[in-house]
Amino acid sequence: MKPLLICDCDEVLLHMVRHFRTWLGERHEIEFTFTQDFANAMRRADGSAPSREEMWALLGGFFPGEMARQTIVPHAAEALARLAKTAEIVILTNLEDHCQTHRVDQLATHGIAHRVECNQGGKGAAVARLVEEHGSPVTVFVDDLAVHHASVAEAAPGVHRLHMVSEPELAPMVPPAPDAHVRIDDWREAADWIEARFASGLPAGAATGRAMA
Repeated sequence: MKPLLICDCDEVLLHMVRHFRTWLGERHEIEFTFTQDFANAMRRADGSAPSREEMWALLGGFFPGEMARQTIVPHAAEALARLAKTAEIVILTNLEDHCQTHRVDQLATHGIAHRVECNQGGKGAAVARLVEEHGSPVTVFVDDLAVHHASVAEAAPGVHRLHMVSEPELAPMVPPAPDAHVRIDDWREAADWIEARFASGLPAGAATGRAMA
């Protein structure tokens, strides 16, 4: 049975916020400041902030219409190609379902051709379902958001959890996710860590209570 890698996309495989920031300025005259508090990152010229509903609408304007702006994270495609030699890979992305084919096509332009699953809300239930579907192999989950690591820790505690924030301007502002087993922001080092988890043949916590770096 092959091990399983469940991997997020935005700010893990593809840069998003830097391109979203550019688009907001160009199209909407909204300034976007890098901060881990996304809700307070946007300001109009008069200093006002968009409402939560307006922010969701802006994200809806970026996905899928502006997805072509996104660029590949350094070494991500090479790392996935290396890991795919021995593992099954699923891209689990928090986009609306109508964006699924757009994400598949987008990733293909960067040489990444794996199953893509869209999700809304916490990712724990989706990860648990994928693990069961694949026969509960050794599994690694990679995501940039702490809330998803907490969700997976609760729903699928045997999954190894790697916290990655691949945007250099954002990464220093984001503390390591408390419910992740390790924080690695570079795909070369991350691929080594993932392969070591696969080679161990053990679920998270089986040997030491936590998967170690």
